[in-house]
Amino acid sequence: MSESPTPHPHLRLDRDGAVLTVTLANAERRNAQTPSLWAALAKVAAELDPGVRVVVLRGEGPSFSAGLDRGMLAPGGVPGEVDMIAMATDSAEAAAEVIEDFQRGFSAWPEVSPVVVAVVQGHAIGAGFQLALAADLRVVADDVQFAMRETSLGLVPDLAGLAPLVAAVGPARALEICATGRFVGAAEAVDTGLANVAVPLAELAATTADLVAALLSAPDAALRALKPLVRSAATADRATQLRLEREAQGRLLHELSGLSGR
Repeated sequence: MSESPTPHPHLRLDRDGAVLTVTLANAERRNAQTPSLWAALAKVAAELDPGVRVVVLRGEGPSFSAGLDRGMLAPGGVPGEVDMIAMATDSAEAAAEVIEDFQRGFSAWPEVSPVVVAVVQGHAIGAGFQLALAADLRVVADDVQFAMRETSLGLVPDLAGLAPLVAAVGPARALEICATGRFVGAAEAVDTGLANVAVPLAELAATTADLVAALLSAPDAALRALKPLVRSAATADRATQLRLEREAQGRLLHELSGLSGR
């Protein structure tokens, strides 16, 4: 595994063949997040090497991510970061424009070609929960604690996490999870579809490696075609979905026929 240049001091990139591991690397602060980190995540997603087939999102230390660095909500904010309080004093519209940039660090991952796997242990709160939701698949440790705490702060989740949360658990449970800010543990996460599998913490790395190996065993073109089809199936009308499926299949069959004729 080789370490790649990183666009942020609290982000580490490791490349192992077709697998890129993106690690939140600020364990002392439980991988608390800031806007500059979100910009770095967006940059990584936008500049993925075409040879990457699987992206693994993980966090160093006992927690995946405790969410937004609370210093961002204090007067003066965090040195070197956007002053969120000052940002909001101008106008609601100006604040929304800045938040649009924040969202790209999360909304970019469903759109990338590789399958994205979040490996989640300990706390995944607020922005941490939403980053895990940005992945296509989630492998969690049995100590995982998901929570949306934005509403308790007088805010709402705004980092692209609501749509996948509702898709997984339904609108009623999503509303309850967000409004109460309660913790969602491993068993509930698997039962409701928030997580694909939950395992003891000691088995998390091995289970992730097995999943990644299984993904890599699928033909590359088929896997890259499958991801957007599965995502569109949740929202597209029937005619559109059928068209997308037959167009994808046509491309794959055409490619296979060319290979078999060589």
